[in-house]
Amino acid sequence: MGRGRQKAKQTKVARDLKYRPVDADFVSLERELRGHDDDGHDGSRHVDPEYSEIPEEWADVAAKYLAPADDTDD
Repeated sequence: MGRGRQKAKQTKVARDLKYRPVDADFVSLERELRGHDDDGHDGSRHVDPEYSEIPEEWADVAAKYLAPADDTDD
């Protein structure tokens, strides 16, 4: 495809995205971002027992991300 045709197609797609009406489910998006499913449970994923052990070299990184967040402002 030539550069002119490619640019015209990109322009058409960009205009379509810009002027298309928004049909977003913001409640569902908020639920997904907060990590809660429809049943009110937290969104933590089931961990396969085969992968539940953290290798020794990654233990410090895992501890950093698995520790509860400290929400206090100093």
